[in-house]
Amino acid sequence: MSDTLNRERLLRAYRTMRTIREFEERVHTEFATGDIPGFVHLYAGEEASATGVCMHLRGDDYIASTHRGHGHCIAKGVDPVGMMAEIWGKSTGSCKGKGGSMHIADLSKGMLGANGIVGGGGPLICGTALAAKMKNDKTVGVCFFGDGASNQGTILEAMNLATVWSLPAIFVAENNGYAETTSSSWSVACDNIADRASAFGMPGVIVDGFDFFAVHEAAGEAVRRAREGGGPTLIEVKVSRYYGHFEGDQQTYRAAGEVQKLRDEKDCLLQFRRRVTADGDITDAELGTIDAEVLALIDDSVVRAKADPKPGPDDLLTDVYVSY
Repeated sequence: MSDTLNRERLLRAYRTMRTIREFEERVHTEFATGDIPGFVHLYAGEEASATGVCMHLRGDDYIASTHRGHGHCIAKGVDPVGMMAEIWGKSTGSCKGKGGSMHIADLSKGMLGANGIVGGGGPLICGTALAAKMKNDKTVGVCFFGDGASNQGTILEAMNLATVWSLPAIFVAENNGYAETTSSSWSVACDNIADRASAFGMPGVIVDGFDFFAVHEAAGEAVRRAREGGGPTLIEVKVSRYYGHFEGDQQTYRAAGEVQKLRDEKDCLLQFRRRVTADGDITDAELGTIDAEVLALIDDSVVRAKADPKPGPDDLLTDVYVSY
């Protein structure tokens, strides 16, 4: 796959980021009605991270996600209609309504799943990367994790193992500044998560998570290196979420006006739009058409999710064991 950001790929990147944003904004609105079961953690504000990384991935590459996984799912190609149904707990959902927001998975798309276990994705990606190395199929595995998970032993052990075995793995630390309600400046001993990379013998890179192009460039180098047998890379994406740790979080730990300032001055979609329309190759009208198409898709997904059936009693004991 070419890494060149030609016109077609730029439009695809914008569509992906816009889909993530509209999906999350709509889930935020619908969750307030009380109709969505379970917990929800939104990814709005971090769209450039998932999109910039996953644009380099093939269909047979794998990613492991976090409890804040909707953006990763969409960027890896999981159907937003099925995701919305899953969030509503409907039988038409990505996991037949049995997983909900924190456990959306689609192995056919290389999405190993969102994960309610903080730092749970590291060992999974080491497994897929080991399989890739043994099969020599040039696939890679990407582990997304947050600043809170950067202190988990599972992540540290996974990074160590990935270097020891020279695995085709990429570790993407999405540092949104808060592990739940605790500032990472209080909970992470070093200034940058990427500084830890040298301890594990891998490159460490820091990028602006509001800048799609910066993320895309860093991820491209890391994926190329992994595919060519160069081993793992740690990328720290400095970014921020727009909503609370979970829906209902009052965010009293954030400064007044902090989120609005980010939306006004650093938003990844606004930055992207200004940059790609500056030379006239892509117009505001074209991006506006994508906006309208995405909004229609999300509207339709909600209508269908509300109307779809829930799993029934006969579904209770299905999908418990794998059949070979």
